[in-house]
Order: sequence, then structure tokens, then C-alpha cells
Amino acid sequence: MSYKLIFTESYTRRAIKFLRRHPNLRTQYQRILELLELDPSHPSLRLHKLKGEFRDLHSVSINYAYRITLEFLVEGKSILLVNVGSHDEVY
Repeated sequence: MSYKLIFTESYTRRAIKFLRRHPNLRTQYQRILELLELDPSHPSLRLHKLKGEFRDLHSVSINYAYRITLEFLVEGKSILLVNVGSHDEVY
């Protein structure tokens, strides 16, 4: 069963900037979004719940250095994308 990804305006702006700075990650980024839609618990995403001030969010890994933070909206199986960037940029 698939999930619906929700791209807010602010996330889309961040993603565009991110992909301009890292064009070599475009394919990986796209693959992560596809996996997230199909199965957010897929092991290669390394999905985990955040703590502290980000306790309402989860994170998935694009690779070792870059992450996407997101919020699960359980009703309707939607995933709200929040931020994309390096570990320090998104936390």
C-alpha cells in the first residue's frame, strides 16, 4: 500500500536549492522519494523518529551525509516533507 507525499511550497524551494548545490544526488534523491512512497519502513531509508525540539518529525537518509526530515500524517497515509539537506542543515 502506497503513501502520498505532500510537497509544501517551502519544501519545494529547499529541494530545488539542494539539488542545484548537489546535482550529483538527483538520482539518489528521486529513488528515496519513490521508496518513501512505496514503503517508508524500507531498511535502506533508515527511517527514525527524532528527539528534542524535532520530536514530531522523522528522518530518512539520502546518503551518509544528507537527510530528508518529514512528518507522518497517519490519517490518509500521507507524508509531509519538511526539509532536505545535510545533517547540520536539517537538525
